[in-house]
Amino acid sequence: MERLRLALDFCIRHQTVLGYSIVSLLTAASEHIFSSVVFKCPCNSGNMLYGSVFLIVPAFILLLLGYILNARMWRLFTGSCLWENRCNCNLWGTCTRYCLVLASVTARALVAPLTWIAVALLRADFYVCAVSGKSLIKNLACKDQGQECQNLLFKIPCDEKLSTEISSEFISLQAQSQLIGWVIIAVIMTMALILTCVSRCCSPVSYLQLKFWKIYSKEEEELFEIKAKEHATKLAERNINCFFEATDPAPFQTPSNTDWQKISFLYTFSSQEQYYSMIHKYVNTNRGNSAEFKEGDQNPTVLGFVDEAHAVESGF
Repeated sequence: MERLRLALDFCIRHQTVLGYSIVSLLTAASEHIFSSVVFKCPCNSGNMLYGSVFLIVPAFILLLLGYILNARMWRLFTGSCLWENRCNCNLWGTCTRYCLVLASVTARALVAPLTWIAVALLRADFYVCAVSGKSLIKNLACKDQGQECQNLLFKIPCDEKLSTEISSEFISLQAQSQLIGWVIIAVIMTMALILTCVSRCCSPVSYLQLKFWKIYSKEEEELFEIKAKEHATKLAERNINCFFEATDPAPFQTPSNTDWQKISFLYTFSSQEQYYSMIHKYVNTNRGNSAEFKEGDQNPTVLGFVDEAHAVESGF
């Protein structure tokens, strides 16, 4: 039991890294299945289109799924198009905040598609098929060698030995693909390190306070889900009983639409009055009726977990 508890504690502390790792592993496994079972290069003039579709389209689909499954994305957009929800706040500040959130969401959504492209390039099947039908490669590999060489070039994905027969000096397409794949991996890791350093450097709070903040957000999320379930159950029981017993409903206190809207706003950090969530801010500003409720200095990327806390219950 002690080992199990230690394992669970480790998973909780590193859930973000483990989550990205699992996504990457599942993406790599999916790419392997596609390459081995589904992908069959036609080895003709359609190589370019066929290989490009398998390399790019699944990555694009994974990017869309990344957006769809991101909780912060839907916290940002839910109800934002309604006219009555358009506040009279600074338009430039609102657009800036939206752009920052979208940039953060995009960075997370890119994990799976970039993994797909990198793994596909290392395996080289999609790249070899696509590039073997490209006119630039024909001109380089088959210069002054006639149409027969170009026809053989189409057959390279089906016969790897042809790449050496066409040109001994021309670097193999498989080697090209793997080199590009490793470069992409190196760039991704470098950018991830740089963005993490910048994000932590711009953090408005210290390391231990940030750790405490994340613990608070997790506990608030769990308590919110428990309380919301209890409240919804009681309301449902009251309505069902009134329906079957033909009685008038007893008074039942539940948050108003305005209250729900207030705690659903994007979180804004203020160095003057520090709150750990929109519910925390709502409770300490006279149920959101104080002018202080709408104030906020910044919305750093490092505090993005605050907006995600309660959006998970919506199914995203």
